[in-house]
Amino acid sequence: MRFRILGTLEVQADGSRITLPSPRQQRALAVLLLNANAVVPVERMIDALWEDEPPATAVKQVRNCVSALRGRLGELGEAIVTDGPGYRLQAGAGELDVLRFRRHVAAARALAGQAKLVDAVEEIRAALLLWRGPALDGLRTTTLAGRAVLLDEQRAEAVELGAEWRLRLGETGEVVRELTEFCGEHPTRELSHLLLMRALAKEGRYAEASTLFHGLRRRLADELGVDPNPDLRRLHEQILAEATPSAADPEPEAPPHHRFDRAVGELAEAVTWQWRAEAELRALHRPQPIRLRWSAAPRRGKPARRGDLDNIAGTFTALPVPQLVVLGDPGSGKSVLALMLTLELLRTRTPDAPVPVLLSLASWDPRREHLDSWLAARLADNHPALLTAREYGTDAPTRLVLGGHVVPVLDGLDEMPADLRVAALDALDQTMGAGRSLVLTCRSAEYEQVTRESGTVLAAATVVRLEPVARQEAITYLAARHGEDRWLPVADRLRREPDAALARVLRTPLMVDLARIGYGRPPADPADLLATGDAAALEGQLLDSFVPTAYAQVPQPPGRNPKTSPSGRYTAEQATRWLGFLARHLERTRSRDLAWWQLYRAVPAGTRSGLVGVLVALFFVVTGWVDDGPVLAAIYGLSFGGAAYVTHRFGRPPEPLRTELRFAGAARKFAGRFAIGAAVGVLLGLGWSLAAGLVVLLAVVFGLVFAVHVWLAKPVDASRVASPRTILRNERTGAIALALSFLVSLGLFDGMAFAFTANTRFLPVFGGRYDLALAIAGGLAGALFGFSMARGVAAVSYGVAGAVAGGQVFPPATNPVAPFVVGVCFGIGIALAVLVTRAWGNYFVHHLWLAATGRLPWRLVHFLDDAHRRGVLRQAGGVYQFRHARVQERLAEVTGGRLEG
Repeated sequence: MRFRILGTLEVQADGSRITLPSPRQQRALAVLLLNANAVVPVERMIDALWEDEPPATAVKQVRNCVSALRGRLGELGEAIVTDGPGYRLQAGAGELDVLRFRRHVAAARALAGQAKLVDAVEEIRAALLLWRGPALDGLRTTTLAGRAVLLDEQRAEAVELGAEWRLRLGETGEVVRELTEFCGEHPTRELSHLLLMRALAKEGRYAEASTLFHGLRRRLADELGVDPNPDLRRLHEQILAEATPSAADPEPEAPPHHRFDRAVGELAEAVTWQWRAEAELRALHRPQPIRLRWSAAPRRGKPARRGDLDNIAGTFTALPVPQLVVLGDPGSGKSVLALMLTLELLRTRTPDAPVPVLLSLASWDPRREHLDSWLAARLADNHPALLTAREYGTDAPTRLVLGGHVVPVLDGLDEMPADLRVAALDALDQTMGAGRSLVLTCRSAEYEQVTRESGTVLAAATVVRLEPVARQEAITYLAARHGEDRWLPVADRLRREPDAALARVLRTPLMVDLARIGYGRPPADPADLLATGDAAALEGQLLDSFVPTAYAQVPQPPGRNPKTSPSGRYTAEQATRWLGFLARHLERTRSRDLAWWQLYRAVPAGTRSGLVGVLVALFFVVTGWVDDGPVLAAIYGLSFGGAAYVTHRFGRPPEPLRTELRFAGAARKFAGRFAIGAAVGVLLGLGWSLAAGLVVLLAVVFGLVFAVHVWLAKPVDASRVASPRTILRNERTGAIALALSFLVSLGLFDGMAFAFTANTRFLPVFGGRYDLALAIAGGLAGALFGFSMARGVAAVSYGVAGAVAGGQVFPPATNPVAPFVVGVCFGIGIALAVLVTRAWGNYFVHHLWLAATGRLPWRLVHFLDDAHRRGVLRQAGGVYQFRHARVQERLAEVTGGRLEG
C-alpha cells in the first residue's frame, strides 16, 4: 500500500517510508488523498494549506507546493495530475488504505445481506486492521478536520456492524471485550452502548448493563441535553424486567423461505396500490400532462443522455450501477418523477426483482440512526404486518433491506435540516457503495453545496437534471382546458419577453400547474399575471392562489362518492387559517411529515402538561370530596393531577401502536392472562377485607380486564398500507379498550372498598388519619401502574401520588349512592391517566384544546382527508405532507411567523 491516511499520514515506496518535512506538502497530499480520483479545485487546496487569510500569491504557491510534492514523491508523484481547475491524485483500491477499507466494508455488507455472517465478520475485521489511530492523526487543520471526522465515523460504524453480526453468531464475550474499550473511547455513542448492553444482558450481567445505561444517560444529558434514543430505553426496560420468552408463548420458528417470498410480493402489491391511488388523486395520468424532461452530463467514453418521464425507468434499469440522483430547481417535478418512476418499476417488475419503496428523507437523522435501520423502521411503520413473525419470519423489514429486496427511492435530501445533509450523503455513499440500488432526489443548489462540503460522493451514480418547461409546452398546457383565448395575453408575453419575470417563473411544472389551477377557471383572469414584473412577487401570488382555488365552492355532480370527493363544508378562509397553523407547526419542528400523534408539539409544554393535569385532577377531586370532604379532595386532586402533570411534562411522548383486533389463535394467551388478572383481584379483595363473594367478583373482572388485551395484535396482511386514518382508528381502539379496562376494574374495586371494607387499621399515624401500611401498598400499586403505562417518570410520580392518597383514612360510606359515585369518578380519573399515556389519548386532549381555541377544526382527520382529496396534501404512508415544500413554506410565511401560544 502506497498511501495511508487511517492514522498518521504515511507514504511508502519500494518498502521504505517517504518523509514529507514540509507541513504544507503534508496538507496538500492529505486533501488530495481525501478526494482520491476526483478533481480538487485550487480554491479548496488554498483553504487546506492556510488556516488564516491566504496570501495574495496563494495560487502560485499552491502550484509550487504541488510541484515540490511531486518531486519529493519521485515515481509516485506521477499519480498527481493537473485536471481542469485543480489537481487529481489517481489511486487504486490497493494503493490507498481508505479505499481498501471501504471495499472491505462494502463486501461485508453484501455478505451479510446473503446471511453469510461469518464471512462478513472476517471482512469487517480486515477493514478495521487497516486503522492505526484517528484518521490524519496530528494533521487536522480546520479544513481537513471535517473529512477526518467523517472517516472516524465510518470506522465506528464498521465496529458496530461487526459487533452486531457477532451478537447474532452468539460471540457475546468478544463483543463485550471489544465494545467495553470502544465505548470508553466514545462515551456518548448510543448504538455502541446499545450493542454492549445486549451482549451483557445475554451473558446475564444485567446490573452491568443497567449501570452502563445510566452512565450514558447522564453523559447525554450533561453534554448534549438529550435523552437516550427509544431503542436504548426499551432495552433498558427489558433488562430491568429480566425479560425472557415465556414457555407458554415461545418464540415462533422461522417460517419456510416461501413465506418470506410472500412478504416481498405483498410488499410490492401494497406499494403499488399506495402510490397508484396517490397518482390518480393528483391526476398525474391525465391526458397532456406537463412533460418532465431530463438530461445527464456526458461521461468519459459515453454520450450525454436525454429523455423524459416515459423512459426514465428504462434508463434506470439499464444503468451499469443502478444508482440515480435526480436534481432540479424547486417545483421542477422531482417528487413527481420519483413517484412515477416507482410505479413504472413496479409495473415492469419480475417476481425476483427488488421492490421500489418511495420514502421521504425528512424524518431521517443520520447521526442517530443507520440508513438500513431507518429504512427497516419506515417499512415497519408503513406496513406493520411485516413485523408478524409467524407470517413472514423474524424481523422481516430488516431482512428485506439487508437482503437487497427493496430499492430505496429517497425523496428530498434538501428537505432535511441543513446541518444533517453532509452526514446523510456520506452515510448514503458508505451504505450504497457496494452497488446497491438507489434513487435520490434533491434541489440542485443544495446538492452542489453538500458535495462541496463533503467531497465527491455517490461517484458511481448517474446524475440527471430536470430541465425547465419549454415556453410552448407551458402555453399549450395552460390553454388546454378552457380554450386559448383567455391565455393569449400570457402566451404573447412569454413569446415576446422570454427573460421577463413571468417567463422565469413559469419554467417549473409546479408554477405552471399553479397558474392553471388558480387562473384556469372564470372569473379568474390570467391577464392578472402580467401586472407584476418581480419574479418573487409573482411566485408568491401563484402560491397564495392555490389554497383559495382548491377550496372554491363549486357545484358537485350527482352520485359522487363521498369517500373520494372533496367535502363542501370548509371555506377558503378556514382552510387557509388551519393549514397555515399546521404549516407553521411543521416549520417550527423542521419537519415535512404531518403526523397526528405529534400534534401535541404544537401546544407549549407547560400548557399541554397543565391541561392533562387539570383534566385528571378534576375527577379525583370529586372522588375525595365524596369520600371525606374538601381536604381529602384537595389531597387527591393535587396528588394525581400532579402525577399526570409530571408524567406528561417529563415522560417519553407516546407513539401509536400498530395493532388490530384478532381473535384467532389467542385462546392460550387469553387463559394465561385471565389467571394472572384473577390472582390480582383476589389479592386486592383479601387485602381490603372484602367478603368472599366480592372477592370472586373482583377475580372475574380483573381476569377479563387482563385477558382482553391479547386480542389486540399486529396486522397479518403486509399488502395493506398503513394510512393516517387506519393508524388512528387502530390506536383509538387499543387506547379506549385499555382505559375502559382500568375504569371498570379499579373503579369497581375502589367503590367496593369504600362500601364494604372492614376498615382495619395497621400502622396509623397523625391521630389515625393516615396509615403507613396502606400508604406503602398504595405507593407500590401506583408505581406499578405508572411503570406499566409510561415507565420511569410515571412510576415515580404515580408512586408518590399512590402513597399520599392511599394512606388517607376516612370513614366508610353512609349511603348506597356514595360508593357508586366514588367508584365511577375514581375509575374515570384512572382511565384518563391511562388514556393520555397513549398516542390517541394524547392527541385527543391537545386536539380539543387547539380546536377550542380556533386553530384547528373539530374534525381534524376529516379535514386532512379532504385536503388530500383536493390535492393540497399528499399521503406518504402513515403521514400527510404538503403537496410541495414551497406550499408549506409560503403558508407558514404569510399566516404568521410563530405558533400561537
